[in-house]
Amino acid sequence: MLNVMKSLLYIIILCFPLISFNLDGQNTVDLFPQPLAYTQSTTSGEFIMNSEVKFKTSGTYSKQIKKTLTSSIQSYSSVTEGVSKQIQLDLNKKLSLPDGAYNLEVTPEIIRLEASTPTGLFYGGETLKQLFRHGAGCIAACKIEDAPANAWRGYMLDESRHFFGVEKVKQILDVMATLKLNVFHWHLTDEPGWRIEIKKYPLLTTVGSVGNWADAQAAPKFYTQEEIKELVKYAAARQIMIIPEIDMPGHATAACKSYPEVSSGGEGRWKDFTYNPCKDVTFEFLSNVLDEVVSLFPAPYIHLGADEVHYGNQIWYTDPAFKKFIKDNNLKDAVGLEHYFIRRVADMIYDKGKKAIGWDEMVDAGVSPEKAVIMWWRHDREYQLKKALDKGYDVILTPRRALYGDFVQHESHKIGRRWGGFNPIEDIYNFPGKSVQKVIEGKESQILGSQFTMWTERIADEKRLDFMTFPRLVAFAEAAWCPVTSKDEKHFMQKLPLFLQYLDTLNIYYFDPFNPAKRPEPHGPSKADVLQNG
Repeated sequence: MLNVMKSLLYIIILCFPLISFNLDGQNTVDLFPQPLAYTQSTTSGEFIMNSEVKFKTSGTYSKQIKKTLTSSIQSYSSVTEGVSKQIQLDLNKKLSLPDGAYNLEVTPEIIRLEASTPTGLFYGGETLKQLFRHGAGCIAACKIEDAPANAWRGYMLDESRHFFGVEKVKQILDVMATLKLNVFHWHLTDEPGWRIEIKKYPLLTTVGSVGNWADAQAAPKFYTQEEIKELVKYAAARQIMIIPEIDMPGHATAACKSYPEVSSGGEGRWKDFTYNPCKDVTFEFLSNVLDEVVSLFPAPYIHLGADEVHYGNQIWYTDPAFKKFIKDNNLKDAVGLEHYFIRRVADMIYDKGKKAIGWDEMVDAGVSPEKAVIMWWRHDREYQLKKALDKGYDVILTPRRALYGDFVQHESHKIGRRWGGFNPIEDIYNFPGKSVQKVIEGKESQILGSQFTMWTERIADEKRLDFMTFPRLVAFAEAAWCPVTSKDEKHFMQKLPLFLQYLDTLNIYYFDPFNPAKRPEPHGPSKADVLQNG
């Protein structure tokens, strides 16, 4: 009996580090991301997981959450106390809770989790997993009311420049789910490689998938359509939407070298960089490609890129065929031709039942806001963000400073981008700053959310990908989930070691901001690169 009491006392003690206080002296809890409201019970007590715990569910989806919870928390079962305990999972559409919101109440005998939507119930389940993990099977009695401040909480991975494969993507999706991130933006095509199987055009993978940013002759790597279906399903089970990016009209080298008939041609560094906007065969090709893309991705969006065309469209200014097309169609100049292409493809995507997403250059193309969403990426062009909002576009915030993961994160790091500074974890946590807040003031309803964007020119392996992603993605997740007014950087940094311990269990090679020398910066490929995001 004495040993049993000692075991219970040890478990109870483990619960207390989870409780802390924010800057206003209110109690809070060490969760990622921080919940909207946390109230510690005025009565003492803890829910201690044991082998006698029973689940009560309502509906099919609740049973799915029960299954994932059981597999995650059963290892925390303690000695049997002879006390009946229950975890109730209630998916109740009659509750007046927004999508993604949930309520969680913990008493010594019962845990009640309720939500109006499957997404909310899933997020509540992820919170429960964290509470059990942090407390080694013990949760202090409390109430949590939680909901996301932003609908779009994304992570982008560029796999054109370097390829990482199914298992790594699954691991990323798993951690995203834990952090309640809900959009995986998948950059699948660009100059170095085409990474998605298109059955109608096999040369896209036999030719276009050869090479990467560091080695133009690297073995071909791409995702088969079956692998894509598997990952889309895997993500959906974690309430994550996958958005594919098929880059155009620039950044199209891998496609254009595979099918030269759709290429603008050109010479040297920029050969095949752009699709040919003057040929119907180009749009027939893209329509066929997009048909297969649409069939693979149920999300309502297709990202078409639409950025940095000016780097490789010099031939549009000089070639007689291009000049004639511009004149015949009253397009004024090469920029008008670029905008013609973007409008035509945006209409094509819309006709296929999707909405186009484009980088912020698309603001000037004349695409209807009903058909497109803008990703603001050029941090030095806040006027482009303002213009997008003034024109009525919905916008996703992903500026290079502070939300690009290819920027270095510590002064000592040598590999990666800098632009009048870099992107430390503190800047990511505190995004958006006052300057951006001022631009979007009064038009907050047009801001869908934000995204942490990972370009991989200098990230050629999983170790370096981990190092550049974590723990900055943890900071981003809280910045994206929480209202600006409720964020607490000091508390975040105090609790961050808990998440680093979790990353250790996954063998993720993260940067340690508390001890920068602990994990040396992994090697990354290096060569001249004139592009700003590509």
